[in-house]
Amino acid sequence: MATAPPDYTLTLDIMQSLKEGNKSDFQKVLDELQPYDFAQQYRMVPKKYRNKFLIYLSISQLKELMEELDTEVQLEVLHKLGIEKSTKVLDLMENDDLTTLMSDLEPEQIEELLSEMKQEESEVVQHMMNYPLETAGRIMNNRFVWISKDYNVREAVDKLKHFAELAEYLNYLYVIDEDKKLVGVVSYKDLLLSEMQDKIEDIMFTRVVKVDVHTDQEEVAKLISRYDFISIPVIEDDNRLMGVITVDDIIDVVIQEANEDIEKLSASGKAIDFNTKPLVAAFRRLPWLILLLLIGLVSGSIIDSFSETLQSVVALAFFMPMIAGMTGNTGTQSLAVVVRGLVSNDLDVRQVVKLIFRELWVGIIIGLTCAFLISMIAFIWQGSFTLGIVVGMSLLITLIIGTLAGTIIPLILYKMDIDPAVASGPLITTINDIFSLLVYFGIATMFLSKLP
Repeated sequence: MATAPPDYTLTLDIMQSLKEGNKSDFQKVLDELQPYDFAQQYRMVPKKYRNKFLIYLSISQLKELMEELDTEVQLEVLHKLGIEKSTKVLDLMENDDLTTLMSDLEPEQIEELLSEMKQEESEVVQHMMNYPLETAGRIMNNRFVWISKDYNVREAVDKLKHFAELAEYLNYLYVIDEDKKLVGVVSYKDLLLSEMQDKIEDIMFTRVVKVDVHTDQEEVAKLISRYDFISIPVIEDDNRLMGVITVDDIIDVVIQEANEDIEKLSASGKAIDFNTKPLVAAFRRLPWLILLLLIGLVSGSIIDSFSETLQSVVALAFFMPMIAGMTGNTGTQSLAVVVRGLVSNDLDVRQVVKLIFRELWVGIIIGLTCAFLISMIAFIWQGSFTLGIVVGMSLLITLIIGTLAGTIIPLILYKMDIDPAVASGPLITTINDIFSLLVYFGIATMFLSKLP
């Protein structure tokens, strides 16, 4: 879905209020904006106005601004705010957002920021940073509303009112026992439909879908998608409730994982965006490209070994790029289907076999269709039935091989606990080029005496 374009009229109004030093006009404009929108406005105003922009924001607005910026701009804002104000902002920020911010910093910078925060908040962030990257413990929020199983509905509602700022993010209340172990969950709807004197223990659901702090963030995303949850509780090994992960955090995870898969599928390695410097972007792409270049030399040696065949029937050269290209295309299509499917499905042996046979039939159907079309073209162009057979048969076999390669290779990597996206499009395309040339020239050599 496309994002809304920046509102330049708003930017002009904000700049005018900043020029005139009119804080009330500035706040009137910002009061109508969502945090994302005034973060956009901060990025758009000239740098000379940014100090005043920040001065005119309240601490809560600064906190919301920080949560919508990328790490580089966040650090710029903290530097402009100074120690006293930045510490207040950091203390207000969600701990999962703070953990994300600090994950991209050098140890000295992390230590400096943590030293300025409240001790309680600092300890929580340090504890979360001890969990491995891309796990539930790293993206959970420890600011949530819990209730005791001994509460009645009235006590639960009173606690909700007291912690209204935290409660606005959730649709569920998590129920714990005296040891802080997760024993149930109650929805807001359950509270509304119950009598005030009803015991929470009597209306709660005891079968709670939950994740461990070490659960991979992709698995968390699958669970939230599968059950259509707004949030999901995070526990440690002893079932102690440690935090919650909300759907807005999962949306960020899905975008991040999708970007990573796209980078791997395109063989570009680490992240490259519009702001990446040319030299950095080139060096991030080069390792894969050099590997593919070396593999590509195999294709050249295959062509060289069949040079006599190629010289005897020059028309074969015309169909060579098409054979190789089509094989790579169908392999990449199958790869995309498998990688996308693995994100939302837990495959067992039966499903794997079913998928392979499905893709085999897909390859056969596509191969027969394309083979018939190209055979007719070859026959009409050269008037040779044999050439049509050679080209058509080659295309049929190579399309089946390409489809199966694009299916089986990522499945093998998945079973080896290797990210299947590393079976990138360029890699499968290059491998399929080798197979397609071997098949094409092998069949052509067999029919060489009958070719015109």
